[in-house]
Amino acid sequence: MNKTLLTVASAIAVTLSACNSNKMEQNPFLADYTTQYGIPPFDQIKYEHYLPAVEKGIAEQNAEIEAIIANPATPDFENTILALDNSGQLLNKVAYVFFALSESDNTPEMQELNPKISSLLTAHSDNMGMNADLFNRIHDVYNRRDSLGLNTAQLRLLDNYYKDFVRSGALLDEEKKAGLKVVNQQLSDAFIAFNENVLNGTNNWELVVENEAELSGLPEGTIATAAEEAKARGKEGKWVFTLHAPSRLAVLTYANNRDLREKIWKGYTSLATDSAYCNYDNINTILKLRTRKARLLGFENFADFAIDNVMAKTTKNAEDLLYKIWTPAIAKVKEEVADMQAYINAEGNNFKVAPWDYYYYAEKVKAQKFNISEDQVRPYFKLENVVEGLFFVANKLYGITFTELKDAPKYNPEVTVYEVKDAAGEHLAVFMTDYFPRATKRQGAWMSEFKGACNYDSINERPIIYNVGNFTRPSGDMPALLTLDEVETAFHEFGHGLHGMMTRAAYRGQAGTNVDRDLVELPSQIMEHWAFEPEVLAVYAKHYKTGEVIPADLIKKLNASAKFNQGFATTELAGAALLDIEWHKVSHDQPVNVPEFEAAVAKKLNLPEELTFRYRSTYFKHIFGSDGYAAGYYTYLWAEVLDADGFDLFAEKGIFDKATADAFRTNILEMGGSDDPMKLYIQFRGQEPNPDALLRNRGLK
Repeated sequence: MNKTLLTVASAIAVTLSACNSNKMEQNPFLADYTTQYGIPPFDQIKYEHYLPAVEKGIAEQNAEIEAIIANPATPDFENTILALDNSGQLLNKVAYVFFALSESDNTPEMQELNPKISSLLTAHSDNMGMNADLFNRIHDVYNRRDSLGLNTAQLRLLDNYYKDFVRSGALLDEEKKAGLKVVNQQLSDAFIAFNENVLNGTNNWELVVENEAELSGLPEGTIATAAEEAKARGKEGKWVFTLHAPSRLAVLTYANNRDLREKIWKGYTSLATDSAYCNYDNINTILKLRTRKARLLGFENFADFAIDNVMAKTTKNAEDLLYKIWTPAIAKVKEEVADMQAYINAEGNNFKVAPWDYYYYAEKVKAQKFNISEDQVRPYFKLENVVEGLFFVANKLYGITFTELKDAPKYNPEVTVYEVKDAAGEHLAVFMTDYFPRATKRQGAWMSEFKGACNYDSINERPIIYNVGNFTRPSGDMPALLTLDEVETAFHEFGHGLHGMMTRAAYRGQAGTNVDRDLVELPSQIMEHWAFEPEVLAVYAKHYKTGEVIPADLIKKLNASAKFNQGFATTELAGAALLDIEWHKVSHDQPVNVPEFEAAVAKKLNLPEELTFRYRSTYFKHIFGSDGYAAGYYTYLWAEVLDADGFDLFAEKGIFDKATADAFRTNILEMGGSDDPMKLYIQFRGQEPNPDALLRNRGLK
């Protein structure tokens, strides 16, 4: 079957290439970009350019690999490892753009291209990873590593490539290699199907309101956006709410109509379960294939395979951390539910707290306890001001500046492009932001790059980094006013962005976020701490109408309530991480009933009935949309141990203390994957991380 798919894909590729042969010279991927700083010329890139450029990129990298293999010189770091690290630059150039747009501007044309291109790339990756002649050279260098005089970064790059090839099947016999290729190709297809169901299921669900009285409690901006959405869908005079976060969370948090809250909660938690866009079969396919892959590579289950190569090392270590957090978190939930139930009873209602009540009554109790509500503070968080806050923090910590490039190429009109300069005025990076929901954009927020970095010998290639979000849109005369959660998310993704922008790692395979998965969330999560610091709020939190800086008493209330509702937030997060591990620490040879499995995990964990997992399996893209966080969702909490402990040092020395900021910059942001992550952390912090810092950070201890 796999051969058939590859043959079909190849035939399609040949046909498209032949039809467009007269356009090859005009294909922007196949020439050096002439744009400032090498920003992709998005306005010149057409759908028909991708496939020929991918084919050309694969052919070029194959030739580069053959040259490495054919080199008569004794294998060494430069002629084998560095040559491999520098190979495939055309292919990366195309892939960066294609996969960025397939996530943020996933038009029907992109959806049609995705399986073709993903199939080609998966096959190419397998052919490289299982190339015996190439691996023999890597193995030769690896066996002589102690005698080659390599520095720390070179040794680590060598070690990573050796392990990557082993984990890609380089040591398997030919029969098992063939089997692994089939598995990888089928996984690629299943990921695409899973993601398309989530996107289409999200876009095709709507909650239509015809009676304005049902909108009681909702913010003015939310109501206006719902009216605009209704008009866009041919339902003018009504209001349409969707499963996109700004719409969904506004209803759950503010709608006085309990029936409305229940409908949108049930719509979200049943996403990708209906017959048209059901992900049950895709989940079972992915689990079965991952089981087969783990066994082929010598592991008992996929969790052991995934965690073996990162800081945690074992599934047990990851679980142990989660259970240390889980017990105090669900105890806190009981306190939070009791407070909400008391509020409900005091209103004269006779119902028990249900999952669709949690956001709503948490907001009520918060207002009661701290005399503060989201409505009071939201007018101070206009998106443009929040972005100024991001840049202010980066400048104060690291001396870098951001200047908008108004005429730079953009893949969508809503994108904003900035040049980033170091304190001395040196070009550091290009940074792009894309913050609003679209029907073609997947949910969530993320960071990635259009160009990586490289910094050795006379080479100094600087990166092009971008942040994507799904924040509240402006509506009518109302600007984009962010929720507290959206503000925190903006700081989080900007932290990832700084990791990419500030890298000084020598080699491509170690630059920026090319680090152990356990460490990758440290720069993002530590950046969240600055979002609501009084000194920072005083700079960027300004009322969108008056320009008034957020009052000191409001800041005081905001920070007093910062740890409120952390039982819910932590239980949602840790529960999803434990669900992920439960899925992957067992073998899956037979189909599993997905809802029954989730229910069994919830029962085992004693998950409070008033909430559910942060992501239900059918839309848990982190673990079923790719292998990126599979058996690795726990790393958000693993990294929080690091970020909470690390920020303790800033709190002790001063949140803008230069020596502390320099230590974080040089050991974490600039180093990338050049050295052992725990060693780098200790060099920054002066000690190993204290797990209690996480519990204190969340108000659980």
